[in-house]
Amino acid sequence: MVHVAVAQFAPGEDKMANLATAGRLVAEAAERGAGVVLLPEYAMFTAPRTDQRFVEAAEPLDGAFVGGLSRLAAESGAVVVAGVNEQVAGGTRFRNTLVALDPGGGIAARYRKLHLYDAFGVTESDVVEPGEIEEPQTFSLGGLTFGLQTCYDLRFPEVTRRIADSGAQVLLLAAEWVPGPLKEDHWETLVRARAIENTLYVAAAGQNAPTGAGNSMIVDPMGTRVVSLGEQTGVAVAPISENRLAQVRTQNPALRLRRFRVTPVT
Repeated sequence: MVHVAVAQFAPGEDKMANLATAGRLVAEAAERGAGVVLLPEYAMFTAPRTDQRFVEAAEPLDGAFVGGLSRLAAESGAVVVAGVNEQVAGGTRFRNTLVALDPGGGIAARYRKLHLYDAFGVTESDVVEPGEIEEPQTFSLGGLTFGLQTCYDLRFPEVTRRIADSGAQVLLLAAEWVPGPLKEDHWETLVRARAIENTLYVAAAGQNAPTGAGNSMIVDPMGTRVVSLGEQTGVAVAPISENRLAQVRTQNPALRLRRFRVTPVT
C-alpha cells in the first residue's frame, strides 16, 4: 500500500514563491505519510492568460525550478510530481510538461501534454508545443505502477486507456481546470469516468481560485471519491490499496474483455 497526496494551490507569476508554497505542501503531505505528492499543472508559473509570459518563464528540465522540486523530493522522501513550463529551442513556444522527481534526485517519469486547450475561449496552442505521441512513461513505488497525464487530455479517454495499457494502476492527473460553463461538473464526471472505465485509481490535483476550479480528489477504481479538497489550498491524502484494485478488476474485468485497441491518428 502507498499513500498518495493531492496538493492544491494557486500558483502565480513568482516562480520562487510557487516553489516555497509547493515545499510547504510537500512537507505536510510527507508528515501525513504520503509516498507520492501530486502538485497541479503549471505549478511552476501561472498568469491570468496563457501567453508569452509562460514562454519567458520556461526552463529546461535540468533548470532551477525542477532542481528545487528535486530537493523537495530528497528532503521529504516522497516522489514529487508537478507541472512545469519546459523550455523549447527557439523561444517562441514551450512544452506543458509533468515531471515526477524521485527522492534520489532523478526524473522518474515525465509526460508532455498531448491535446492542447484550444477550447472555452482559450488558445493554448499559440504558445504551447504539443507533446509527441510516444509510449507512456511510468514509475513504480511499493509494488504499484503510476502513470502521468495533464488536464485537457482528460477529455480524451484513449489517452488514459493507453496509460492503463502500459501497466499503470494509478493515474496522476495534474490540472489547471479553468472555471466555465458546467466545467466543475465535467471535471468530476470525467475523473470518475476515467477511473471506472480503466479500473484504476485517479489522483487529480488542480489549481484553486482564481486560476482553477479546485476540487482536487482521489477516486478509486469503482469511481468512488476517497478524499477531496473543495476550493481551499491544502493537501488530501489517501491510501492506494492493491487489494482494492484486484477486487475491482475481478468484479469488472473490462480491460480483459474489450475488443478494441487505441491507435494514434496519423
